[in-house]
Amino acid sequence: MKHFTLSPSLAFSRLWRPVACLTLALAPVGGSAYAQVYRCPGNLYTDALSSKEAAAKGCKTLDGAPITVIQSMTPRASSTSNRNTGTSAASSLPENKVASEEQKARDTDARRILEAELRKEEAALESLKKDFNNGQPERRGDERNYQKYLDRVNEMKAALTRKEADVASLRRELSKFGGGGAK
Repeated sequence: MKHFTLSPSLAFSRLWRPVACLTLALAPVGGSAYAQVYRCPGNLYTDALSSKEAAAKGCKTLDGAPITVIQSMTPRASSTSNRNTGTSAASSLPENKVASEEQKARDTDARRILEAELRKEEAALESLKKDFNNGQPERRGDERNYQKYLDRVNEMKAALTRKEADVASLRRELSKFGGGGAK
């Protein structure tokens, strides 16, 4: 049997070797004691993605930055009661509900506004159609260059298309009130 004499430093290292091995065994493979946190578009923070998924979604890694999560407050339901106060039925409705008479007045106002807007947009559309002249508008004095004329024709065509979409949108909105709107 062989005997070894150990220097004090070598003996100390042999005592700590199991502790060092245990520390290395418990350390994560990536070398960090924390999971990798990513900041994704839309101000979303997550640690549930792999590095490939994070790169595909356009997420950036947050290295060593502490993240504080603040729990949002949930709104409390109103606990006030109108049973014994003698208030009217309209005031006993929840805050987001409106009395039927008031809603009818709002709908009438909205319909009136939409009809006025529709008339205005239809008049503008007719004016554009008249100026457009089926794709052959009159040339102006500053359009000696034919390309300027073609550019103006293309702009008029785009404006006409937008105006037709606006009119169609207003008619759809009016149809929600039970009428198709003026045609």
